[in-house]
This record gives sequence, C-alpha cells and structure tokens, in this order.
Amino acid sequence: MMKKRSVILADRHQNLLEGVRGLLETIFDYVVMVADERSLLEAIDRIRPDLVVIDLSFPITREPNVALWLRHYDPGLRFIVLSVDDDWTVADTCMASGASGLVLKRSIATDLIPATAEVLQGHTYVSPSVRSSIQKGSASSVK
Repeated sequence: MMKKRSVILADRHQNLLEGVRGLLETIFDYVVMVADERSLLEAIDRIRPDLVVIDLSFPITREPNVALWLRHYDPGLRFIVLSVDDDWTVADTCMASGASGLVLKRSIATDLIPATAEVLQGHTYVSPSVRSSIQKGSASSVK
C-alpha cells in the first residue's frame, strides 16, 4: 500500500492558512494546519509529514531561528519557510540553518507549488525575487 503524502502548515494567521491550504491540497492527500508550537510538535511526531510549510515568525520557544529549531527537532525533516522579508540575509540564514526552501509570502500563489515540487525531489528552492540577491550576497548555491 502506497503511503499518502502529508504536509503540515504552520502559521498563526488564519486567512493565510486557508489560502495556502487550498494550494497544498492540490499536491498532498493530507494538509494539517497548526497555529502553535505544541500542536506543531504533536503533528510532526504523529504524522511524520513529507513536508512542513512554516511561517518564519511562527512562535517558538528557546530558539530565535525557526529553521534551526526545526532542524534540531527533526534533522531529517523537509521544510519550506514562508517569509515577508525579501532580504537575502534572511533567506541565506534560513537555508544555512537547514531549510529546504524559502518562499516569499507575496509570491505564494506562484512560488509554493514549484517550491514544493523541488523540495520533495530533494532539491532546495528560494523564491526567484530573492535568489539572485542571495547569490550576489553569499556563496550559497541554491536551485
């Protein structure tokens, strides 16, 4: 029996969650939405998702960097960070901390589906509007 694909969507903003959920439901069999740290941890442990899509400003304890926090919690977890900030240093920090991708919130409609496809294939993804500035600003190599 083939495992059904699942994704956890972690964001505090209900309006954003509903819109992003609609996009993710075109790819995944199960989309689980969470709005707090405890629910996120329980969902990761219970579901063992193929992917987590998480807001950069998602409220977590004991760590200022959500990407690093997730990488420490589950080193094998694939996750895409959603951010309103298009500064290359933010994207570079997320990717260096272990994120599989970074999608700007203003580009979710166009970037989330390609980002998900790339990440599920084992690649990394950064929204095109920040990709060139990352390559200029650091030595990162992202697709």
